[in-house]
Amino acid sequence: MAEAAKSRSEAAPALPTWPDEIYRVLKDAGIRQVAIVPDAGHSRLIRSFEAGPETRVVTLTTEEEGVAMLAGAWLGGERGVLLLQSSGVGNCINMLSLPVICHMPLLMIVTMRGDWGEFNPWQIPMGQGTRPSLEAMGVIVNKVDEPHLVASAVQGAAHLAFNSWKPVAVLIGQRVLGAKNFKELASK
Repeated sequence: MAEAAKSRSEAAPALPTWPDEIYRVLKDAGIRQVAIVPDAGHSRLIRSFEAGPETRVVTLTTEEEGVAMLAGAWLGGERGVLLLQSSGVGNCINMLSLPVICHMPLLMIVTMRGDWGEFNPWQIPMGQGTRPSLEAMGVIVNKVDEPHLVASAVQGAAHLAFNSWKPVAVLIGQRVLGAKNFKELASK
């Protein structure tokens, strides 16, 4: 019995459920195209979409390509989502005029860097500038810092984007993702 108790205490920590919940919400919202720039914060969600034959996952060379791709998807009758990190938001600023001026929906899920617990000073400027930059371009923004609120935030954002034909972003804070530790990363 002592061995069983020991093995339970040494078991790997449970994976967070919010990526699976986001996947379900996006599937329920009719998402068929997923534009990505690979990101560790989105990795589980990306793998879920890649496993589904009914979803087209496109790896971008730069984030603003996703804005144009999803505008085309919308014009072709499909819904999509852009998965990116806060550092890539700066690449999208000019292209965000497309959904704003043309009154097209755009759903973005942004994993944040440069806020709570950040170790890399190069991530801080864009991390702090993500929300104001998006809002300056006319994007409706909701930031989530609690794991249990992520799925409902994405669901609300999808409804808002696709029912109002507006660009909407959900920012997933580092309190949800977990702060990265440089010493741990360097030792791997």
